[in-house]
Amino acid sequence: MSAPTSLPITAPLRTDSYDVIVAGGGPSGAMAAIAAARQGARTLLIEQHGFLGGSLTAMGVGPMMSFHDNLRRQIIGGLPQELIDRMVKKGSSPGHVDDVITYCATVTPFDSEALKMELETMIEEAGADLLYHTLVVDAAVVDGRLTHLLVANKAGLTQLKASVFIDASGDGDVAVRAGVPFAKGREQDGLTQPMTMNLKVGNVDTDLLRRYARENPNDCEFDAGAAEGLRRLETSPRVSLKAFIGPLRRAREAGEISTPREFILLFETGTPGVFILNVSRIQGLDGTNPYDLSKAETIGRRQCAEIFRFLKKHAPGFEHAIRMDTSAQVGVRETRRIQGLYTLNQDDILNGVQFPDALCLGGYPIDIHAPSGEGTATRFFKPGTQYSIPLRCLLTGQVPNLLVGGRCLSATHEALAAIRVTPQMMALGQGTGTVAALCIRHQCDPHQLEFRLVREALIANGALLDAAPNP
Repeated sequence: MSAPTSLPITAPLRTDSYDVIVAGGGPSGAMAAIAAARQGARTLLIEQHGFLGGSLTAMGVGPMMSFHDNLRRQIIGGLPQELIDRMVKKGSSPGHVDDVITYCATVTPFDSEALKMELETMIEEAGADLLYHTLVVDAAVVDGRLTHLLVANKAGLTQLKASVFIDASGDGDVAVRAGVPFAKGREQDGLTQPMTMNLKVGNVDTDLLRRYARENPNDCEFDAGAAEGLRRLETSPRVSLKAFIGPLRRAREAGEISTPREFILLFETGTPGVFILNVSRIQGLDGTNPYDLSKAETIGRRQCAEIFRFLKKHAPGFEHAIRMDTSAQVGVRETRRIQGLYTLNQDDILNGVQFPDALCLGGYPIDIHAPSGEGTATRFFKPGTQYSIPLRCLLTGQVPNLLVGGRCLSATHEALAAIRVTPQMMALGQGTGTVAALCIRHQCDPHQLEFRLVREALIANGALLDAAPNP
């Protein structure tokens, strides 16, 4: 008996309709849904996990980096800042604090469980619908327009219709299924930045850790110099360090550590004594290949076990640390980047180009974790550099009613390495959600919308769009 060529659908597909559908509940998607709903659009946010926050929760990333430029001038406001203000008020974040590593001016630690709940509260208050445990299966394009998504969840297969769609999947899942071309990885060989399994540990003796850094500054890396890093160490309420360089090198030589990382990168969370360790490095795998992604999960957990044993044995302050968990999903820095109406490039970032259709500002440096070998390549900026991310990077030439938010936007490998961080992605999410809602109000597609309306709405809701002049 031969196998059927396709699985039969035993029940009719249910169809739900909205003004705006956002695919992906990470930092960008959550903010997009909140913004669209607050602007009056009937909005649905779909998410494959059972919680919001994406990289900040599912992937265990923290802290947020950074709401400020390298002169400590704030460049991210609006909904992202509202989120932080709400968390500070509830005691789940200390707010923006000095980055002891000196890579950025500030970092923003937070409690990940509180972040999940605060995002849900903001979604509910805005009036958006939320659909968890839902995966995009396909996208239907009719006469060049995206008409509906086919999704799978406990109800089976469902068609979700909308007038405007936002792909905030991180991997460009909707855009690719709708036929939008994309690029992946660096130009010369297609390799992407490595994946990382983040590890969270508790019961760290921060007093002992601070003393170690004071007494062993040569065993740490401070990007703006040890003097500045040690100064910040004395004032910042949370510790962030690139540390244990010598012990890690010796442990690697002794075969205790296989991870190709040159230091232990550690960040204290919103809860004192609880740290995120961003150390594992999983190279040569594709985050959109399900077999590679599965392999990365297992490699990452093994690396984290090595790292934890190393810390308990060699790292002052971690002698009595307890292992809390690895992240629910391996951290993915880079996969697909759509080919949009404009491709943001390295020169745009380094020169601080201000686009007339900017949805947000940015100040994070170009930060490329080696796709192969060791090391992290960073391009720091001259003082006061602020770049911008334009709407045209989120629009495609193929599907006029689709916006692409988050790290799958149109950018080069190098430009993405700067703009991919969560404060900028959240600001970009507020921008895409605002555009989508205004399109519903004015009955047009994003590329037809008068940008003056977008700018006015964003500024009215606290977004920062005008770069400060260089000193």
